[in-house]
Amino acid sequence: MATDYLEILRARHALRLLTGTLVGRLPNATAAIALVLFVRAEGGTYSLAGALAAVYGVANAVGQPVLGRLVDLHGQPRVQLPAAVLAAGSMAVFAFCGTGSLPLAYAAVGAAGLFTPPLEGGLRALWPSVLRGEERVHTAYALDAIAQEIMFTVGPLLVTLCVSVWDERAALLVLNLLGVLGALSVVVSPPSRAWRSAPREAHWLGALRSPGLLALLGAFLFVGIALGSITVASVSYADGHGGDAVYGWMMAGLGLGALLGGSVYGARAWGGSPERRLRVLVASLAVCYLPLTLTPQAVPMVLLSVLSGVFLAPCIACAFIIVDRHAPSGTVTEAFSWLVTTFTVGASVGTGVAGPVVQAGGTVWGFAVPGAAGAVSLLVLLATGRVLTAPVRGGVVASSSENDPNRAVEPRFSSGDRA
Repeated sequence: MATDYLEILRARHALRLLTGTLVGRLPNATAAIALVLFVRAEGGTYSLAGALAAVYGVANAVGQPVLGRLVDLHGQPRVQLPAAVLAAGSMAVFAFCGTGSLPLAYAAVGAAGLFTPPLEGGLRALWPSVLRGEERVHTAYALDAIAQEIMFTVGPLLVTLCVSVWDERAALLVLNLLGVLGALSVVVSPPSRAWRSAPREAHWLGALRSPGLLALLGAFLFVGIALGSITVASVSYADGHGGDAVYGWMMAGLGLGALLGGSVYGARAWGGSPERRLRVLVASLAVCYLPLTLTPQAVPMVLLSVLSGVFLAPCIACAFIIVDRHAPSGTVTEAFSWLVTTFTVGASVGTGVAGPVVQAGGTVWGFAVPGAAGAVSLLVLLATGRVLTAPVRGGVVASSSENDPNRAVEPRFSSGDRA
């Protein structure tokens, strides 16, 4: 297993691109906790902190596919680095102006979310030009999913470290500066500078004109709902079983499970259609959520949290392959960015749904939400099975650039559909 991942990391530019992307995404991964800590230090309420975090999240969800399309049209350096600078500058405005002027605070935080560069989608667009061979790219997708879990675990720790060494304002500034440096490291690399999207048929829907991609996004909306609802239910559980420490262990267990599952999944070659494999993975994910409704004592509950995360990273890694197969030619970065947006929106919806459910029915019903959401995700995949597994029709524009990771042929659209 370790040999497979080391082989990927030894490939020229691979470690730099992966590390630069993770560092560049730190501001996004830590935004929620950094905003809450800063607003509280400024004397603001949790309601204000939550509202600002929500504005950031919505703006980020809107900005990712828009910036992803611009990357496909104009290349990575011309979009990623200016976006990173604008996002960091906006957050710096918020850090120095604080919450004294609420319109300015909301505008600055919204701009920071909107201009967050689509580094995640950009990295997945680069893998095929860095790694030769389909299986190596698929292993890199799994490594990418694992690295995300590490980032979302380490990121909050970096925030608390910066706060303890300096203060909350410094945490915002330092993390956003690191984000710019990470983006800079990526865009000045030879693969990023050389990458060009394949020719594309201009269409206002962009990547969303692919029926297969729409089916996948519909399914992953509910995977996001499942993950978002677990966080709320876990808070409710921890309130009666040991407090914040138990909540922290449960979230760490979820991340550990995803890390273990992703490591095993990416270490072997899988035969058959990834679309069919995703159904099995999503079904397993839903089943592993169900034991959480038992709500045992803290130690067994942490172990169940590990189990609940085992199939998360494999689902994400398999989804990357399907996005690559179904994205219309020339829209690969936008397509990956839509997956990020859908997952983010789903997590936000899950958080909003689980709160009233816990309030009305208690913790057990709160943990029933992720299982139900996983089941609905599976139903979406089953209902759209023909769309997902259907061969792609002959296209207007063939993918020809070796730097374009998308080898699928674009569906046919008339010139009247041009934007």
